[in-house]
Amino acid sequence: MKRDAKNRKKILIVDDHPMMREGLAQLIDREPDLVASCEAGTAAQALNMVVARKPDLVLVDISLPDKSGLELIKDIQVFHPYLPVLVISMHDESIYAERVLRAGGRGYLMKHEGGNKLIQAIRQVLGGQIFLSEKMSARILEVFSGRKDQAINSPVERLSDREFEIFQLVGEGLGTRDIAGRLHLSVKTIEVHRANLRRKLDLKSGAEVVHYAIRWTDGGGAR
Repeated sequence: MKRDAKNRKKILIVDDHPMMREGLAQLIDREPDLVASCEAGTAAQALNMVVARKPDLVLVDISLPDKSGLELIKDIQVFHPYLPVLVISMHDESIYAERVLRAGGRGYLMKHEGGNKLIQAIRQVLGGQIFLSEKMSARILEVFSGRKDQAINSPVERLSDREFEIFQLVGEGLGTRDIAGRLHLSVKTIEVHRANLRRKLDLKSGAEVVHYAIRWTDGGGAR
């Protein structure tokens, strides 16, 4: 990675796949005004890099091994409130974009959009704007203007960010103790969240939550 371009805006790349980080760095380093100055594979590493390297923007994936990208965004907002975060993810924007903005992120881009769109998004966020697709922008405007239909499209939209994270891990086949270990929470806390999942999703048993979560995850978030 280039370290000699003092006038370039420094980008921290946070993704748990080394090849993805390398590819993103190559795209960014081609630009005369940008440099991929540092990278991280976990949320913990990312927070350390923010302090050590002082990037101008953080490029974050949603799926990280130690905590979700949403939780990382919230941590950055607490400790570095003026540092912009742009999410680039394989997950459908209709599922995550609104949650990212509420967490304090400044934009959402799906990985299939390509390099030109990525550079556009980075520059737009560095310029103090929010970046979303046209379709998602229209939806978000409806939400924040209060004109959105009051009917919620999916029960999953009722879940808090933490509940949503646990719901996804259930869908990936993890049990309560595994989820507790992954999220560094107590087993009792996870049990409470799973009970809330059952109530909010209007399901009768824990087994129904598991089946619903697996179908939802396998379907890529299909309702």
